[in-house]
Amino acid sequence: MDEAMDSQKSSVTAEMETEGANNDIPKSNLTDGKDDPFDVPKKPEMKKDCLMMENTQDDQASQNSMECETAGGLEEPGHTVDINMTAQMHCSNGQKSKRPNSPDPHPVKTTCVAAHSSNPKPNCLSYSPNKAMGTPTNMEMLSPDSPIGKPPLANDSVYWDPDSPAFAEHTGSSVDPVQGCRQIVEDDSVRLAKDKAQSVTMVTEDAEKPECSGSSDIKQDSTRIQAGVTSGSVPFSMDDMDRSWLGTSIDELNRMPQCAPPLAHMKAGPHHTVIIRTDLLREGQVPIPYPSKFREVWDDVSVKMPCCEKNLFPMESEDGSGVQSRWELIQTALEGEFKSSLDVRDAILRYNTAHAKRWDFTALNLLCTEYLEHPEVQHLFDIVLPAMVKLALSAPRLCTSAIPLLKSRMNHSLTLSQEQIACLLANAFFCTFPRRNSRKSEYCNYPEINFYRLFEGSSPKKIEKLKTLFCYFRRVTQNRPSGLVTFTRQCLNNPPNWESSQTQLTRLHITCKGTIEDDGYGMLQVDFANRLVGGGVTGLGLVQEEIRFLINPELIVSRLFTEALEYNECLIITGTEQYSKYSGYAESYKWKESHKDETPRDDWQRRCTEIVALDALKYRNFLEQFHPDKMIRELNKAYCGFFRHNVNSEHLSAVATGNWGCGAFGGDTRLKALLQLMAAAEAGRDVAYFTFGDAQLMRDVHEMHTFLTERQITVGRLYGLLNQYSSVVCKNCRMARPDVSLYGFIHERLSSPTPADAADPAKDSGMSPVTSDCH
Repeated sequence: MDEAMDSQKSSVTAEMETEGANNDIPKSNLTDGKDDPFDVPKKPEMKKDCLMMENTQDDQASQNSMECETAGGLEEPGHTVDINMTAQMHCSNGQKSKRPNSPDPHPVKTTCVAAHSSNPKPNCLSYSPNKAMGTPTNMEMLSPDSPIGKPPLANDSVYWDPDSPAFAEHTGSSVDPVQGCRQIVEDDSVRLAKDKAQSVTMVTEDAEKPECSGSSDIKQDSTRIQAGVTSGSVPFSMDDMDRSWLGTSIDELNRMPQCAPPLAHMKAGPHHTVIIRTDLLREGQVPIPYPSKFREVWDDVSVKMPCCEKNLFPMESEDGSGVQSRWELIQTALEGEFKSSLDVRDAILRYNTAHAKRWDFTALNLLCTEYLEHPEVQHLFDIVLPAMVKLALSAPRLCTSAIPLLKSRMNHSLTLSQEQIACLLANAFFCTFPRRNSRKSEYCNYPEINFYRLFEGSSPKKIEKLKTLFCYFRRVTQNRPSGLVTFTRQCLNNPPNWESSQTQLTRLHITCKGTIEDDGYGMLQVDFANRLVGGGVTGLGLVQEEIRFLINPELIVSRLFTEALEYNECLIITGTEQYSKYSGYAESYKWKESHKDETPRDDWQRRCTEIVALDALKYRNFLEQFHPDKMIRELNKAYCGFFRHNVNSEHLSAVATGNWGCGAFGGDTRLKALLQLMAAAEAGRDVAYFTFGDAQLMRDVHEMHTFLTERQITVGRLYGLLNQYSSVVCKNCRMARPDVSLYGFIHERLSSPTPADAADPAKDSGMSPVTSDCH
């Protein structure tokens, strides 16, 4: 803000006022104390988790201070699980399935569809095998024999030496298989298909029961037998029962960089800010900042940098009106020697005095005093933290140009070097960014960027997050990264006319194993995002989005300049690097080891990793999501992330996605799968869908996709069927969930066309298919 000195003094003083931020000081909520080193009283001879190892693990955290929902699921205080409720499972890189996402247990007869039947006659309302099906887990859980729980070896220097080849041996984890969910059926009503052409009617449970990897503390709900709406039979392939994937082979789907056309020479423009020397961009060389000298900008459209001269701090004087340079105070505080976590705390509070009584550094202190061996602590304070200080204080040299705010309703890109991002994240760690600690400031509609919440409380999740991020900082301070990362805010101003679309569904690969980041490499990878990107990454959240931001920490810097996403917007991030591997999910998350990212780079020296942040709606009840306005909103949101202007479909990578918005946000997995398939088809992309252990969902979605594609059902026709389901089934439903499943309804309508099937969907629903902002 360019104001007179008096105005600056008053505004700086105002910033020092109390900020009503809530402290999230969680308690450990681990399910198996014997497997968790944090749940055991500390003993001098017990080996602790090694922080500075070459190996790192991902976490995800909740953002309590933002008072907004984290896509993928925040912890819900006071939420208890009854034995009769659906199993809560932690799926690797997935979401908690807190309840069945199919209709409530009501009578429904089911039959199965052969995956590759040439002439299926579907009249089933839902699908389920007639006996228990188990899916191998893909989650690594720490075993009781893990070195974390073993006493240290004598003179075991390799344990804390991050560059030692034997170092990783101390963080090995073993697979802790989780029993697949059982499906209980009524024996006298169930027959197994013996011939693929023979009709089989089964009475089974229609509730979604994902077979997820995760915590061994899995509660299974009491099963209810469903019977009811009569339908015919469909051939069923028994071979599909034991398969871990269905549909198109994932190797046939487009990946970057193979499918991408050559990139034009990078240059800045009205819609693209580049703050490095593009003319000197060379493979393997650290990009040079542009311009060569720091240009101070202090306005409402750019990031207010801590090194700006107008970043002032009140100082004591006789009349109480003095100010001093806050950057000089930051330099003085951080250049002092760090011997303990208390020194780090005191340094940060010297230039954040207004928060001295509220900010809590318990997690940082516990990491240094209880979870690290003395050599590890010494390495942290002698090597890593001083290097981080040097990196943070190099901001005037590295970040010389103004960094634009990516505000709502903007279509704009920002390209930074990985080294510039590391500098900004080091400043975030030391909480130097001005005006970013209060929800009352001009940044109230932006995510938190300063890391003060990361230091709060005694939750083991915070310890694992700190390990993951310290691994990143050790890596980037030892070896300067040489690539670029582009952040693009994209706004959809002209959405498709879904009702009239003649587009056919594209190819589908669906699997109950693997993860988006590992198996979806080179594809457009979906981040199940919060509208404040990153969600609770610096707080308590530790689900899909937060984990991704931790293993690819360069994503975190997007919180510095990205305003909350609107209903028709997304954020696309290209080029981030993965620095860590992890095991577990949510409460069971553990930093595992350092990861060397071998993803190739494009001509702009960006890793060919493209991530799109899409925030789903949160529903108050199950039926709400079937309202036409809600479905259109999700279609447009997904399409906004998948669509690329003036790019042919052969040059577009497949979408790697999963159960978007189906955890704490209450989305129905089967509806969300269809909506994403429709949006991807309209955008010209194939889909790789990861069910995160749910084998039944994999079979259901594949069978529906096959059923629709064999009949050449267009996106517009399918949209009409969704609207009919809303108006015919959901609108007049007086129960929490309808009797008729969505997939069963579609099968019945397409197998036995009725006059209603040809009616106008908007008329059927009584709604105008107009997008609305449903946040």
